[in-house]
Formats: sequence, C-alpha cells, structure tokens
Amino acid sequence: MLRDITLGQYYPEDSVLHRLDPRTKLFGTMIYIVSLFICNSWAAYAAAVVALAVLIILSKVPVGFMFRGLRAILILLLISVFFNLFFTTGEVILQMGFLKITKEGLQTAAWMAIRLICLVIGASIMTLTTTPNSLTDGLEKSLGFLKVIKIPVHEIAMMMSIALRFIPILVEETDKIMKAQMARGADFENGGLAAKAKAMIPLLIPLFISAFRRATELATAMEARCYHGGEGRTKMRPLKYAVRDYIAYVCIIAFLVLIIILK
Repeated sequence: MLRDITLGQYYPEDSVLHRLDPRTKLFGTMIYIVSLFICNSWAAYAAAVVALAVLIILSKVPVGFMFRGLRAILILLLISVFFNLFFTTGEVILQMGFLKITKEGLQTAAWMAIRLICLVIGASIMTLTTTPNSLTDGLEKSLGFLKVIKIPVHEIAMMMSIALRFIPILVEETDKIMKAQMARGADFENGGLAAKAKAMIPLLIPLFISAFRRATELATAMEARCYHGGEGRTKMRPLKYAVRDYIAYVCIIAFLVLIIILK
C-alpha cells in the first residue's frame, strides 16, 4: 500500500499539462475540487468524470499509475460508501435486519464514491505534472496579495511544497524500514487489525529519527546556500503566462459554469 501513494510525486513527461503555468494548475485544481462539492445530479458528475478523463489523457501519465493512488484511500472509500448506503433514510429497496438500503442511500453512496475518486485523482494530477520548485513559485505568486497584510507568503509556500515533497520520501523510508525489520523476523502481514497495528509501532521510532535527520540535513543545506526567506530573492525562471494558459483559464471557467448549470 505504501507504494500506492501518488500524491506529492512528480512524473516527468512532456505534455500540455506539464507545460502549463503552476498558477493555472493551482487555480484549475481549486475550481475542480469546488465543482465536485457543487455537483448534485448525475449529469454534473458525468461532466466532472469526463473532464477528469480528458486531463488524464492530456497529462500523458499512465492511467494505471494514476489509479494506483486510490488503493491508499480504499478503506476510507469503503467506510464512506457503507455509511451512506445503509444509514440514509428514504425509500427502502432492500432490508437486511436493521440495515436498510434506500434509493436515496444508493444514490448518495455512488456520488460519494465518485467524489472521493475524482478528488484524489484530480489533486494527484497537479502534483504529478508540477515540480516542487514550480509549485512553490506558483503558490507564492498566487498568494502574493497577502503580503500587503504582512503574511509571510514565501515561507508558507515553501513549507507546503516541502511537506508535499516529503510525502513520497517518507513513504519510501517507511518501506525500507519495514523490509529491514521483516528481514529480521518482523511480521506485518499476519494477524488481525490489532496485531497489525501493534506490529507497526516499532516503525515509528526509526521513521521519526529518519524524518528529523532529513529535516536537519535540509535546513543545513538551505543555510549553506544563504537562504533567509523570500525577501529580496529573485527567480531564475520568472513565471510568465503563455497563450495555452489563457486558453486553460477559459476552459476552467467554462467547466465551472457547466457544472453550475447541470447541478
């Protein structure tokens, strides 16, 4: 399951989405997430799924690699579907003891499943097609107006970018620690849920030590390069909008308007 976490990873490819300005992708991701919570009809969800399919094709990221990230939220997905399916009041279709499947519950469970899947894949597309440095620059530029009220935008963007970048690093580190302990006789596969949870406890100490070591090394590297925040810093590659970005903005707004109409 650890290898199935795709959020925070970057997939190098030469696609239209990779070449878009990070600000465009951040805005598009935000609009797409908002649209998922606006959807309240099958037509609206169908439009959201079609839009996601188009983005996957444009990204040139393998479909299998992108959908692999859904395995990490499988338990959350099943729990959400279960509670919506059996505990939503309405017209009863099937009853099994105290559990009832209603017409409204079936619809709500399906919508919840579609929403979660689209949410995870939609957010993953942004990180898969945007390097951490570009993401930092895009966040800083997008939130630049907050500098007026003395909010450290650069530092916030840097922290968010580092946090995203550390997700796959920590996952990889956890995988290495698990393999090392399994080679010494540890068992992470057998037993019930409580036994598996107890077996994961010995992972925490070496994982925390590794995380703090990496954080210290990163801080030392930043200090060695005279990093002192965003004040007075220039960009090697300043962000500039291209024609494709303006076309993307038009498509994003058109998509939002379509969802509002169909909802």
